[in-house]
Amino acid sequence: MPDIDLNLLPALDVLLRERSVSAAARKLGLSTSAMSRTLSRLRIALRDPILVPAGRAMVATPHAEAIADQVRSLTAAVQTVLSPPPAIDIRELQRDFTIRANEAFVLLHAARLSVAATNAAPGVRLRFAPKPNKEIQPLRDATLDLDIGVISGDGAELRGQTLFEDSFVGVARAGHPLLKAESITPELYAACGHVISSRRGHIKGPVDEALAELGLSRKVNLVVPSYPAVMAVAAASDLIGLLPRSYCQAGAAKQIEMFELPVATPGFVIAQTWHPRMDADPAHRWLRALIFDAFRS
Repeated sequence: MPDIDLNLLPALDVLLRERSVSAAARKLGLSTSAMSRTLSRLRIALRDPILVPAGRAMVATPHAEAIADQVRSLTAAVQTVLSPPPAIDIRELQRDFTIRANEAFVLLHAARLSVAATNAAPGVRLRFAPKPNKEIQPLRDATLDLDIGVISGDGAELRGQTLFEDSFVGVARAGHPLLKAESITPELYAACGHVISSRRGHIKGPVDEALAELGLSRKVNLVVPSYPAVMAVAAASDLIGLLPRSYCQAGAAKQIEMFELPVATPGFVIAQTWHPRMDADPAHRWLRALIFDAFRS
């Protein structure tokens, strides 16, 4: 709309309400001369006098009378559209939030996050979606509200907030021969059969790189899709596995024992990520703060 100045809309609304140039000027904090110039611009734009003298007062033309209600509605609509999001009452919020996270996170944390959300906002429902990949398009199109996990290098446009830091530890069934050794050496570790978790079937990782630097390699006998599956296999066999330290310390690892890896591997960060389109949304900001607070300790 190259020829339309929306600044004229609120001025027209005030002029039609006040039916006075000086009164409209006071209302808008302008000088009388500035308001007169604005009225002149309006007359040119509408090709109508709008207000004309009638004794000591001014009266609206028939066209101005006809559009007065519409001008009032449009002015209110523009002010609403161009204003910040309104404050919300969390107790009254009715909304579903969809969060993508892996199975281990859901098993460990979904219950307490649901309790925290329900206590603060009874009308809020959390929906945890499976995490077959780290595709960011669902965040872009708002199919997902949040993704929780290790931040992908592909999400440069996304916002992120660290929830906690983690690292991998070895796990084996109680009574496993490896656990009876005085010291778990890289050689003893590599000589065992291994079960690993990989959604895409990858069998190499930081542990293999660290072993390779020592001239060692491990045999991966089994690849499963999730950490809970690693735990179940390790508890029922002589295969040893890798699990996040937080998963073991939270008590999720039953009938298995945790041990420190004999090679150095990098830690990793678990974060919540979202698309910038949701930055200013009050309800979304509340959800992010709730989840962050749940992991702050």
